[in-house]
Amino acid sequence: MSLQILPAAALLAQMDGFDTIIDARSESEFALDHLPGAVNWPTLNDEERKLVGTMYVQVNQFEAKKRGAAIAARNIANHIEREVIAKPKDWKPLAYCWRGGKRSGSLSLILDQIGFRVTLVEGGYKAFRAAMLLDIVEKVLHLNFQVVCGTTGSGKTRLLQALAAAGAQVLDLEALARHRSSVLGALPGQTQPTQKRFDTLIWDALRRFDPLRPVFVESESKKVGNVSVPTALVERMRASPCWDLTLPMTERVALLLEDYDFFVRDSAHFCERLDVLADFRGKAVVQAWKDQVAAGNFAPVVQDLLTQHYDPVYLQSMQRNFVQYPRAMAITPGDRSLASMGELAQRMVQDMGAVQPPAPVQT
Repeated sequence: MSLQILPAAALLAQMDGFDTIIDARSESEFALDHLPGAVNWPTLNDEERKLVGTMYVQVNQFEAKKRGAAIAARNIANHIEREVIAKPKDWKPLAYCWRGGKRSGSLSLILDQIGFRVTLVEGGYKAFRAAMLLDIVEKVLHLNFQVVCGTTGSGKTRLLQALAAAGAQVLDLEALARHRSSVLGALPGQTQPTQKRFDTLIWDALRRFDPLRPVFVESESKKVGNVSVPTALVERMRASPCWDLTLPMTERVALLLEDYDFFVRDSAHFCERLDVLADFRGKAVVQAWKDQVAAGNFAPVVQDLLTQHYDPVYLQSMQRNFVQYPRAMAITPGDRSLASMGELAQRMVQDMGAVQPPAPVQT
């Protein structure tokens, strides 16, 4: 037998050493969060878990186990028929479930009997998550964060994207959170990940960074929409060197109208979101903005939002929380265009030597 049990702490460093990572939990458990790159092969799906659980309570444990075993056997057979028949003998899968290992253990036992080298995660997803959260704390201590600051509309996201394209290491928290990190930052048609999923996505990004090269990140607050940035990462960012990105007001307004074009296309939705600001700016002010939006005058509203709401809040937050912000390096692109952001990114990575060096030529 070649079935191996791997402690979760050891798994973190070996995550990429498996051909397939199999999550044997139900589809709803998988949707909440899962190991990076995992595929979902439920031993019992949601409805089946509910059925077996009901039998466990209303009939007895023995009858529930029999029914669960029958269902699990059929599901495992289907997984093998669908996914495993074509696998070569040296295929190395990793399997896990929630905690106890019964669901992943049933699948792994059969795979092991076939002759595959199977590894089980000791303690399952629950142990992985505990180890992963501790590892986030450890990893951020050894990374050199460079914080891209700048008022709303200055192009921070565009610059991060340009830095990534230029070969720099970038942690884009807003992309991971699927939110633009403001009261108007929800993206239409996109659901934010769960907190657990957000944590895992951050860890998966952190583990791939080279500690010898800088990591560029935006000056986010503790929350990005409905999800929270891990405390250790927030604290590390707030203590890190800063870059202050600036654009003229006309460019900032134009950039926001481009990036938030869905508000321009759906003015009713824009007005609905503006209502959120009534508690901060007063109902009369918000109503005046809504009247202008209804008349198609978006640019004056965006400029008012910047000068009256976003800029004062942002600057207060930066001065209060980011200790190196007063010494930030000022950077200004030629304009808001992607080309100008690309030129600025190239200068930044060249100045810092932040690009990944080329791989040595194989001889």
